[in-house]
Amino acid sequence: MPLAVLRKSFVAGKSPATHVAVRQCFKMTTVNFTVGLPNCRTPSGADKVQNVSKMCAAHTAVDKHVKNGMKLGIGSGSTIVYSIQRLAQRVKDESLAVVCVPTSYQARQLIIDHNLPLGNLDTHPILDCTIDGADEIETGTLTCIKGGGGCLTQEKIVASCSKQLIIVADGEKEVSNLGEKWKKGVPIEVIPMAYKPIQQKIETKYGGEAILRMSADKAGPLVTDNGNFLLDWVFPNVKYCWSSVHNYLKLIPGMLCEFDFLVFFY
Repeated sequence: MPLAVLRKSFVAGKSPATHVAVRQCFKMTTVNFTVGLPNCRTPSGADKVQNVSKMCAAHTAVDKHVKNGMKLGIGSGSTIVYSIQRLAQRVKDESLAVVCVPTSYQARQLIIDHNLPLGNLDTHPILDCTIDGADEIETGTLTCIKGGGGCLTQEKIVASCSKQLIIVADGEKEVSNLGEKWKKGVPIEVIPMAYKPIQQKIETKYGGEAILRMSADKAGPLVTDNGNFLLDWVFPNVKYCWSSVHNYLKLIPGMLCEFDFLVFFY
């Protein structure tokens, strides 16, 4: 089901852009995009510019959307580090009472390291909002690729339990078409015994290459926090109907989670 865009606003200068949208298929969960604009920068080099943009977006997301008493989902990735830092500062300065539910081991450690209250979905199955990052965002449709860090299934579960989902990214993540800058493909978590059949089905149906992600620190495939494998589908330069792709993939036995078009479909 397509996204119903209610409001889309860009704030000039050093403020991040915020997109607000609602998906009918996600129990009317509000999805906010907080994106640090390319001109949110200092003149200290490309890396510094990107980091300032990430920080700008992350701080704005926390300042605008986090309130006292909230139960929060905490995503994964480099941008979320800035969100956690800002959240910890607000908790200290304003005595905010919050509970943080992690989406990965990395997120769990960030919560602990910043002395924030750690929760889980057993005790907090309904969350007020989740703050997470993205690898690439398609400007016209707000479709996004995320989960490149390998935490996609838990990220998706936590997001599905949230009344509001905040996607935070630097301005360089915005593109006209998916795949323009993010060349690592769409991450797909699969049951290990099913990776080869799923790999063949994807490549036969849609082309491209579904690559089994290998571990950088040990021999063999990367294993997720859930004990599964990851396929990275590097898709051809084709304008896909992503809803159709999603509907096909989710019905393949052994396919746990693909983290493209998060904002549209579950």
